Amino acid sequence: MQSLIDIRRALHKIPELGFQEFKTQAFILDYLTKLPQDDLEIATWRTGVVVRIVGTNPTKTIGWRTDIDGLPVTEETGVAYASEHAGHMHACGHDCHMTTALGLVTAFVKNRPVQNVVVYFQPAEEGPGGAEPMFNWLKEERPDLLCDEIYALHIAPEYPVGTVATRPGLLFANTSELFIDLKGIGGHAAYPHLTRDMTIATANLILQLQTIVSRNIDPMNSVVITVGKITAGTVQNVIAENARLEGTIRTLNAESMQAVKSRIEAICAGIEAAFECEVAIDYGSLYHEVNNHEACANRLLAFAKQYDGATDFLCPAAMTGEDFGYFLKEIPGAMFWSGANCQYGLHQSKMNPDEALLSFNTDFVEAFIRSL
Repeated sequence: MQSLIDIRRALHKIPELGFQEFKTQAFILDYLTKLPQDDLEIATWRTGVVVRIVGTNPTKTIGWRTDIDGLPVTEETGVAYASEHAGHMHACGHDCHMTTALGLVTAFVKNRPVQNVVVYFQPAEEGPGGAEPMFNWLKEERPDLLCDEIYALHIAPEYPVGTVATRPGLLFANTSELFIDLKGIGGHAAYPHLTRDMTIATANLILQLQTIVSRNIDPMNSVVITVGKITAGTVQNVIAENARLEGTIRTLNAESMQAVKSRIEAICAGIEAAFECEVAIDYGSLYHEVNNHEACANRLLAFAKQYDGATDFLCPAAMTGEDFGYFLKEIPGAMFWSGANCQYGLHQSKMNPDEALLSFNTDFVEAFIRSL
């Protein structure tokens, strides 16, 4: 069998965006079909894969979830196994997540666990969101592949390898994409009075969006509104007829998310009136908060405390978004940060985790699942 490092590097070369993970799915299936099949069941959903290993004396089913998609990021790591897909990169560590999952399946096939284990290779975590539709498919069409409790990890570049960081309750925030399109009247730069300038309208809209956090939200209740991309105009001497903002909203609860969206809609209505333009809002993908079940998170921390080579860490909640929250809405479980020892952060073009995490994560998670 391939080593964990070989698996990770092979996957790192072929990052694919959400629901386009065709090569990735083929790689996973090819690997799985080479394992002994007697106690193994393999199912597919869109570009995802679900694997069930039958336990020796099961009283429950333990789930493990990994995400499999990449990001629209141009890689700048300089490694020999860099992405072969121009403009795409595994900049969020999903190649490492998949490697751990394949390592788990291999270990459990060779030495079956007591409990049943189901491993979910979920597509489209980065967008448009694969967890919710995958979970709905499981409930409606494959309830035999559901689990009684579920766990997952996400690499954390800022922590040393061996760190297991989590907390009971809220770990990651509610998140929503935000796309706002403005349409006015374009024209020659020398005749601004004949136009409706969407560059000016956009500048005002951005400033007003930031007042939502500072003036409409309780300062004890954290909210983030970030505009990460602005597009407007064509050339320097033509007034922009169209503009587009692309951003994200992060809140600690669903009520705050709704309050933020209500204010965005009110502000956009004001922009329409003030600048005599049309404004359209699209919230894109919405991710439910990752809310760890108390008993499951504490079990993870307690296990890490006594596991040789692990460092348990009760971490703070983060405004990070993760659609694993859709699993945790209905199934007890927990997610944890796993140290990756890298100077570059998630979603950065030079992010390259310490590959020592591959064997640690696989061994740690295997031992943890066997303890349940």
